[in-house]
Amino acid sequence: MVNCRNSRKHYAPTVMLAGFVIFSFVSDPVFAALNAGAVRVDITPPVGVWLSGYGHRNKPSDAVEDRLCAKALVLNDGRTKIAIVSTDLLWVPLEITNQVRDRLHKEIGIPQDNVLICGTHTHFGPKIDRPDAEWPDAADSKISTAYVKTLRKKIIQSVLRADKDSMSAQIGATKGEITEIVYNRRTVRPDGTVAMTFRLPAAEENLTFGPVDPEVSILRVEQPGGQLIGALVNYACHPVSGAKDPNTFYSISADYPGVTERAIEKIEGGTVIFALGTAGNMNPRRIGRKRPRAEIGKALAGEVLRRLQTVTTTDDIKLRALRKTVTFPLKQKESADGGKKPDESAKALTTEIQLFAIGDIYILGLPGEILVEIGLEIKKQAGIKDLFIISLANDTIGYVCPKQAYKQGGYEPERATKLAEGAGELITAEALKLIKQMKKP
Repeated sequence: MVNCRNSRKHYAPTVMLAGFVIFSFVSDPVFAALNAGAVRVDITPPVGVWLSGYGHRNKPSDAVEDRLCAKALVLNDGRTKIAIVSTDLLWVPLEITNQVRDRLHKEIGIPQDNVLICGTHTHFGPKIDRPDAEWPDAADSKISTAYVKTLRKKIIQSVLRADKDSMSAQIGATKGEITEIVYNRRTVRPDGTVAMTFRLPAAEENLTFGPVDPEVSILRVEQPGGQLIGALVNYACHPVSGAKDPNTFYSISADYPGVTERAIEKIEGGTVIFALGTAGNMNPRRIGRKRPRAEIGKALAGEVLRRLQTVTTTDDIKLRALRKTVTFPLKQKESADGGKKPDESAKALTTEIQLFAIGDIYILGLPGEILVEIGLEIKKQAGIKDLFIISLANDTIGYVCPKQAYKQGGYEPERATKLAEGAGELITAEALKLIKQMKKP
């Protein structure tokens, strides 16, 4: 039986009789109480697909270390329905996102603006690229079109199942903090240039380490009796912790986010969904760890489990969704005479940003690999207590860097992005505009 709330009665005149006005009760539209569903669907590819994330892989995958999944959370307040899907993939290009959105709109009527699909950014998942991408995978690597076709169906299935399994729910958010598993790999020399420290200890001395975002944002979705339906965990750290082990370099794995999810589910039940924060330059601290993937994942899970126990939840929730197109200028190429000219094959890249409001809880979806300084700046200026920033949301556009990074040099602004200087400031401004628009009554 569906519970109803927030229905108000007012009086309306219906007929005059002997000088008296007889009123009948007229109710405002009746909306259902908050409902939620969360499921995980296995999307593990067959052994033999090429993996994505490292340019020096020279052969296809040869084993499955752990299963990959699409994890869907569907929320419905009776007026608005939203869906968040996190996939154990390096990323999801906008082409696949929009194909899934179109199908879901036809199947359950959910608007395209209300579906967010992200990749956890595991570097041990199947190769899936945007058609025009030039990513640093091995030259011989290939995309399995058969797998991509199956993947689309399974992502759609995850949302349909979560929608079908929806039940009365309450929601709340909290924050945790964990610093000892992450560091900023863009270390700065005394002259201001960057030395890329992909592994610790650093190869050079006298390096200054940049900022990290230690915040763990946690969304608890539970039944009225307290049993967990699902949890969304948002944290900024590159899922490359398994790279230390040469024996599993060609193995399919969800990396530390998968460990985190399974550890929490084993204790709390429900479906736990990891969504990557602004981790473009955030690497896991693997030094001294024998099993870094498991140890980092369990450390994060421990903090989440601690915080989940004290979340206050409510069903008095209003859902809202916004989506906005954003166009980024691309870098200019050197001409034969040493000058610069636009790349005539593509002068700009168009993508999108997205924002959900779950009551006073905001979930911002940004495309690409966002450097942490951008995420910290958005949080600082947004003035929102509970703001989740999900990177690699709905699309993959390479690294998004602040201006300072272009001046300092290094991997992300030089070799790993086509976006022109100013991309970080552009996405910050657009995100803050979208948040301001959402805040309007």
